[in-house]
Amino acid sequence: MRFVHTMVRVRDLEQSLDFWCKKFGLIETRRKEYEAGRFTLIFLAAPADADHAREHASPELELTYNWDGDEVLETGRSWGHLAYRVDDIYATCQDLMDKGVTINRPPHDGRMAFIKSPDNISIELIQEGDALPIQEPWASMKNTGSW
Repeated sequence: MRFVHTMVRVRDLEQSLDFWCKKFGLIETRRKEYEAGRFTLIFLAAPADADHAREHASPELELTYNWDGDEVLETGRSWGHLAYRVDDIYATCQDLMDKGVTINRPPHDGRMAFIKSPDNISIELIQEGDALPIQEPWASMKNTGSW
């Protein structure tokens, strides 16, 4: 058995791709358009996983866009979050903030932070290796909203 992908539905494809690719830094590995079903599947991978994802179709994040969908997308209480390891939690959070992304749970501890996608998908950022030394402004930055 091996993990293949996680699928999330998105309401606005361009807004979602702007977030996931331009702001968050994932790479589109493939795309499938289904005219008969009126939906698009876009598969994304973290930069360090992109080559493997292209060769083996995993591990990936699948964005599903329904062309005629105007439904409100809600997450149930059973949904948790996606998690990605990052090389520098502080630099990653600063880069995301500079791109207009809200840091819902700042990396107070030098180890973990949370953000949300435009479709309210919670994303955990985890420092690769040991936690970085605690530093400002992150240590005293307030949490925002939920994650």
